Amino acid sequence: DKRTYGEVLSRVTNDVDTVGQSLNQSLSQIITSVIMILGIIIMMLSISWLLTLITILVLPLSFVFIAIIMKKSQPQFIKQQKSLGELNGHVEEMYAGHMVMRVFNGEKTSIKKFDQINNELYQSAWKSQFFSGLIYPLMNFIGNLGYVAVAVVGGWLAIQGKMKIGDIQAFIQYVQQFNQPIAQTAHISNILQSTIAAAERVFEFLAEKEQPKEIDSPVILTDVIGKVEFENVVFGYDTDKTIIKNLSVKIEPGHRVAIVGPTGAGKTTLVNLLMRFYEVNSGSIKIDGIDIKDMKRSDVRKLFGMVLQDTWLFNGTIRENLNYGNKDA
Repeated sequence: DKRTYGEVLSRVTNDVDTVGQSLNQSLSQIITSVIMILGIIIMMLSISWLLTLITILVLPLSFVFIAIIMKKSQPQFIKQQKSLGELNGHVEEMYAGHMVMRVFNGEKTSIKKFDQINNELYQSAWKSQFFSGLIYPLMNFIGNLGYVAVAVVGGWLAIQGKMKIGDIQAFIQYVQQFNQPIAQTAHISNILQSTIAAAERVFEFLAEKEQPKEIDSPVILTDVIGKVEFENVVFGYDTDKTIIKNLSVKIEPGHRVAIVGPTGAGKTTLVNLLMRFYEVNSGSIKIDGIDIKDMKRSDVRKLFGMVLQDTWLFNGTIRENLNYGNKDA
């Protein structure tokens, strides 16, 4: 109710895809890089602990720069995913309500809103890519500083006769290989940041409260008479804002009852409660004296036919649409 269908679908499609692609591609690259770094460090230590220390000392400098850049880029990645969801929501709304939008000449307003959301997406997208794109060249530059330091200290050790030229040459090769997986990890950092932003939205979706569970031994109505009773029903979509207060009404079998009132009076809400789309805060709704909470939701809904204000046709034949709720009709 609080979000458009398109925004919810964006989480299920775009955000889940982003997380999935990252797990398939980036994760394997990170694992490979970590194993490669550990192997190279062992080999470098076997040649010279001093040069290995110089190489590793450069790493904290790299992480400082990465932390600064990520602090700037991560909020932009979050904005990017949010704007993408809003854009999908708007597009879905315009297609679903296409006739209404055209009848009331809403094309210009619709395009204006699209441009506004699209511009927000563009701004957050280029900023996030720009900031994260700085990581790779910076890591390369800092890696080269370590490379130069190793060459200078290695040369000095060779002059002193404390190290062989061949060992220095081998060590320099390892330094190049050492920088490669670190730079590679930095290169995919923009994908990882996008993944974190997408994952936050996916887990927010998954963390939504579930419907209350069905009772273990539900009552099944066999001989339905059709008496409906609302007994001191209290309900609010938000718990701190009650909209139905102690409503009691009895609808006898065979009677036709119209619920009349202005928009927002709670007519649809009563039907939603009757169909158990929502649970009452207190009080009870009974059918033939049985509280609907003591029944399965599916069994409650089998007792009713519901004709909505807006008709929805599923893809398929007219027959399939007509007997959607009752295959034996």
